[in-house]
Amino acid sequence: MGAIMLQGTGSDVGKSVLVAGLCRALLRRGYRVRPFKPQNMSNNAAVTVDGGEIGRAQALQAIACGVEAHTDMNPVLMKPQADRTSQLIVHGQVRGTLGSGNFRSARGQLLGAVLESYERLKDQCDIVVVEGAGSPAEINLRAGDIANMGFARAADVPVLLVGDIDRGGVIAAIVGTRAVIDPDDAAMIRGFLINKFRGDPALFEDGYRQIEVLSGWRGFGVVPWLEDTARLPSEDAVVLERTAQPGTARTVIACPILPRISNFDDLDPFKLDPGVELRMVPPGQPIPAEAALIVLPGSKATIADMAAMRAQGWDIDILAHHRRGGAILGICGGYQMLGHHIADPDGIEGPAGTVAGLGLLDVETRLSTGKRLERVEGLALGAVFGGYEMHIGETSGPDSDRPFARLGSNADGAISTDGRVMGTYVHGLLASSPLRAALLARLGADGGVANYDQSVDRALDAIAAQLEDHLDIEAIVALALG
Repeated sequence: MGAIMLQGTGSDVGKSVLVAGLCRALLRRGYRVRPFKPQNMSNNAAVTVDGGEIGRAQALQAIACGVEAHTDMNPVLMKPQADRTSQLIVHGQVRGTLGSGNFRSARGQLLGAVLESYERLKDQCDIVVVEGAGSPAEINLRAGDIANMGFARAADVPVLLVGDIDRGGVIAAIVGTRAVIDPDDAAMIRGFLINKFRGDPALFEDGYRQIEVLSGWRGFGVVPWLEDTARLPSEDAVVLERTAQPGTARTVIACPILPRISNFDDLDPFKLDPGVELRMVPPGQPIPAEAALIVLPGSKATIADMAAMRAQGWDIDILAHHRRGGAILGICGGYQMLGHHIADPDGIEGPAGTVAGLGLLDVETRLSTGKRLERVEGLALGAVFGGYEMHIGETSGPDSDRPFARLGSNADGAISTDGRVMGTYVHGLLASSPLRAALLARLGADGGVANYDQSVDRALDAIAAQLEDHLDIEAIVALALG
């Protein structure tokens, strides 16, 4: 059994996609593969087969491996809920809260839990492909580290360093990493690879060789810009700021980017549908008046995001949209915002109290300490779907007598008397082509819908094929198997 770890010269250098692509490439070669990320920080999460939650990127990597997502694939997950605090999830379950005062000490105590999960995964496969977090060059965070070199050295896993040439300065980023990290940490790095290269790789040949000379590490290849990445769900909220310019699609769907937005990949299937334009609306911009549907997404801090919505004036835009006859869909936290009030009597999200919602659904929400984590299947708008629940709190009221969905014998969500405002607690349901088609039909959209799951799987195959062409996969396998 073996393992290989990809660490980056910084965040957003493409580690998650490379791990997914490498997992699929190794699977295609006949290896039993598992993904692993010791510590993740993300508000995009998925529910696992064992009833916990992990980062969405690891759930995608599990798909790349052809296996069910499991909490061992991401044993420590931190979900930011305020500027200086994060909810701590260990082995898929809420463990408490980390703040600036206890972050380092608490994190260092989690290495044992990380290694337990890693050892269990190793017993299930031939190769574990590990993803680091941030960068080992953040030496101010080295003490108590479990995400990068702290894990690599404890588990004795060889490391490949990923540099992003698209952002510039890749030579300095890789060589500089070697210069600032501890020599024993540097010894764990066996090579580097260049990611997101546009154009002819031959033009970078001299730079590539200079990195090898200056760092002392061998290169394992230059990965081109992977266009198929656009068909994969994104984990990091930083990508939301890169909104596309308005297009010519006949049906516009808008989603405001709230400060604590979570599981925004729920909306990704719309990106593939012909005739549909998904607009993620950044702070400072109005929700477009031409939108046929406004989607209020999940939130890690619903009450705080409700305040942020009002501060942006988006509540005015949403109410005006409704008066014009527009449709609104709220998912999880977005569903809670559509009601009259959100009560937090125990101060789960902050100071105890109650705040007003948008009042577009005749329901109210009460937050509570228990967290519901469950995969579900059901029927909504006359179509079947699958998804998962991941929320705290209960929502009830007269409009819930018209549930959005039926989950077996249970009801979910609510629909307004006019049928134009809908709320649900189920994430991932929009990946269902029949449900998305039914929703778009209510908007008067045409042009059909794409098969999202099939598109993701084909994108993984295409990325794996490109990695086969541009990386020394044989050498990576030899390094992993030792």
